[in-house]
Amino acid sequence: MNNIRSKKSFICDMDGVIYHGNKLLPGVVEFVNWLKKEEKKFLFLTNSSERSPRELQEKLARLGLEVDQKHFYTSALATAAFIAKQAPGCSAYIIGETGLSNALYDAGITMNDVNPDYVIVGESRTYTYENILRAVKFIQQGAKLIGTNPDQTGPTEQGIVPATGALISPIEKATGQHAYFLGKPNPLMMRTALKKTKCRREDTVIIGDRMDTDILAGLESEITTVLVLSGVTAREEVNSFAYRPDYILNGVGDIPG
Repeated sequence: MNNIRSKKSFICDMDGVIYHGNKLLPGVVEFVNWLKKEEKKFLFLTNSSERSPRELQEKLARLGLEVDQKHFYTSALATAAFIAKQAPGCSAYIIGETGLSNALYDAGITMNDVNPDYVIVGESRTYTYENILRAVKFIQQGAKLIGTNPDQTGPTEQGIVPATGALISPIEKATGQHAYFLGKPNPLMMRTALKKTKCRREDTVIIGDRMDTDILAGLESEITTVLVLSGVTAREEVNSFAYRPDYILNGVGDIPG
């Protein structure tokens, strides 16, 4: 535990690590207070594209945590930055929530439901068969398929629900195209996270509840990894993967001294 506590920078997932839905997980308040007290660099790095950093800040405030907006980075922002660099001034058909559409708009990407350059899929509460039909048609016409993150499921107060990886699957199968995902474990997102914290990877730890995104992202970026069992992964599931986290904790509340 001393090795974890000695790190200068903490990159933390949110869903399943900080909260489930609208409920803070045990020990989170103590953990965040410890980060501030010890003057650690920290970044909440979420694969969810649903909310903007401001909305995430406001959500934590409603739950009793005061965290500056600069401490948040999302897969929606990573997606917008990537596409803006690849094809400045392009257009996109979007299946997702306001966090994604606003990030794309701010990056100069216009919305287009006639002949878009990209089809971009994130978490969506209004996902319909009509969305799938349109996406398939646009891809057949030459649009490129992008996913904000590869997560198949996500934890909520009501249990496990489908996430972007599951929502984009029918479009991939119908078109034969494989989506390019920008969220964890994509190294582009991890490099951005390190730039934002201004810390070396040797001084950083990544904390998450998913082996296939958080832990794999840390492993491939040579960052110390901590798996918490407060989200979607059970301890007995760890052995089914070809790689292991450096540490396994019940939750982030185990970290403060």
